[in-house]
Parts: sequence; C-alpha cells; structure tokens
Amino acid sequence: MAQDQLPAPNTARKILHIDLDAFYAAVEQRDFPELRGRPVVVGGAPNSRGVVATCSYEARAFGIRSAMPASQAYRLCPEAVFVQPRFEVYRAISLEMRAIFLEFTELVEPVSLDEAYLDVSARSLSFDSALGIAREIKRRIRETTGLTASAGVSYNKFLAKIASDRNKPDGLCLILPEQGRNLVADLPIRAFHGIGRATEAKLRALGIERGRDLQRWPLARLIRQFGKAGEHYHRIAHGIDERPVLPNRSRKSWGAETTFPTDLSDKAEMIASLARLAEEVLRRLARQGLEARGLTIKVKYDNFQQVTRTRTLDHPFRDLREVLPHLAELLDRTAAGTRKVRLLGVSFSSLERPSPAGQLDLFTLD
Repeated sequence: MAQDQLPAPNTARKILHIDLDAFYAAVEQRDFPELRGRPVVVGGAPNSRGVVATCSYEARAFGIRSAMPASQAYRLCPEAVFVQPRFEVYRAISLEMRAIFLEFTELVEPVSLDEAYLDVSARSLSFDSALGIAREIKRRIRETTGLTASAGVSYNKFLAKIASDRNKPDGLCLILPEQGRNLVADLPIRAFHGIGRATEAKLRALGIERGRDLQRWPLARLIRQFGKAGEHYHRIAHGIDERPVLPNRSRKSWGAETTFPTDLSDKAEMIASLARLAEEVLRRLARQGLEARGLTIKVKYDNFQQVTRTRTLDHPFRDLREVLPHLAELLDRTAAGTRKVRLLGVSFSSLERPSPAGQLDLFTLD
C-alpha cells in the first residue's frame, strides 16, 4: 500500500488509556505515611542481584528507572528506601480499578495490573464527553483507592497511550483527530509505545529520529527493513491505529524467573532451578484450567547477555516428568555451563483448555 493509499483514520472512536502513577511505590507511600515524599524503590534489595520493579517520582529524579539493577539504583540514590513488593495488595487494588472501568463500558482491555484501554464510543458522542468520562474515572480511582491515575483520550489506542504519558503524574490529556499526525511528526522515536531499544537503535541507524522521518519512508521500504511490523510503523507514523479494544484478550504465555544470589556454573543446579520454576508455572496454569504446548527457557549470562530457547509439541505437556527432558535439552542449546548464569526463566505458551477427559496429575514424580 503506497503512502497516498493510507486509509482514513476512524475518528468516530473514543479510546481511553488509564494507568496508575508509579503504582507499586504509590501504594507503599499510601500505606506507610513515613515513606511519603521520600525516594522509594520497590523490588530487589540494594545488596542483592534483584531489579527495580518500579519507583516513586522522588526516586526517578535521581535517574532510577524500572528494570534497573537494584545495586545501580542504590549507587544513584543511597538514601532511597528499598521495599519488597506486596503483589497480593497490588492485585486487590487492580480489581477495584477494573470494577470502576466496567461501570462506564464493557470494552475494557487490561494491559497490566495498573493500566487498561477503554472504548467509550457507545457512551461518548464527542471528545468533550469522553474527556469527562476520563476525568470522572480519575476522581473515582482517587476516592476508592487513594491513588492518582493519568488518563489519555484520543481516537485510537496508540495516541491514547501517548496522551496518558504526557502530563504525569495525575495527568489528563486529549489528542484530537486533527492533531494526531502533526503530534506524531514531532515525537521522538524512543517515545513510540511498542518500539523497544533494539528497534529504536535500528531506526536511528537508518536516520529515523522522529515521527516525521518515519512518515517520509515508503511502506515497501519499511516492510523490507522490518517485515510485517513495518506496516504498523507506517500507520502509526500517520496517526492511524485500527486495533480494537479487546475485553477478552487471552494471555499468550505464563512464566516465572529467578535471579541467583551468586552466578551458577553447575548445570545440575540449573536444571533443578528450571524444574522448580516449571512446576510453579504449571501449578498456576492448572489453577486457570489451562494446558500448554510451548516451552521456553530464558538464560541470562553473567555479562547480562540474554538468550531464549523454545520447543513446541503437537500435544500439551501432561506432567512435570514430560517437561524435564525438554528443559535439559533446551539448556544444552545454550552456553550455560561453559559460561556462568545469573538468571533463569521458564515460560509456557500455545495455551489451551484441557480435553473433557480431564488432566493427569501435573506434579507426580516417581
């Protein structure tokens, strides 16, 4: 499709993106008043090999960011308060927030515990009306949870997400259809939601620094460089994103990982760790009534280089005994053992419901 053949954006839609500000850290500051106004880091301890899950805005002022090693966060701000996450509390608040969303629309697509897309087109004939709904949702979240949320309103998901990030914390922003393309033109590529660091580096190597640079590239050339994703980049560069809000979006995979206190070099220890992780995930899948045909292991070496290895069967994994040989084989396809390992992870994908005949015992090991 040539650039001049781009479809007209569907400006009749009214899409909201809502997310809680610095969620985990905000909950800790809410529940423990002595933490208010202080740099709070939720995640691993500063003397551990853990990472930052999130941090308060006071901590962000020191350059601390999510996914940063906790030890690095400590070096940036030794006076920060490091706290362990309380996921059961965060999940309960997430349910409260989603209950509020459902009072306004059934078209709610959760993205994570603290954010979601909402399609309020059926209730909003104008963007002023949609903005009013976003304002009321923010008020209800603060009233119910004591937390602040930022909201973005626009005619598609990409721009609603961009809008919600513009005035944090406690922000509210509207991007109108006539503003979309020009706003994207001025946007740095690093601010494009869905474009990660590796893709950003590739785009910048091609001379694409901002949305306007991306707008100049023909679709065919983007597809040659980025495959199918090139078409998505082409559309969002022009403010077009027809992805629907999917209220019943199914989770594609379940996983777990662990970072070791000291690097592992013994493969037997690695297999034992992978088995424990696999068992944990299989139990979670069983509670959800799911089976999986896909298995992936993640290995992070001591220099932080990361690799994954995947196996997909033509039938679901029935028990942990069936998983174990695949774990060993996938690990053999990495440099683990010859190189030290700081993190291991296991995830299951290609999820499906079990047959009516029922499941075998997932965890029996003779």
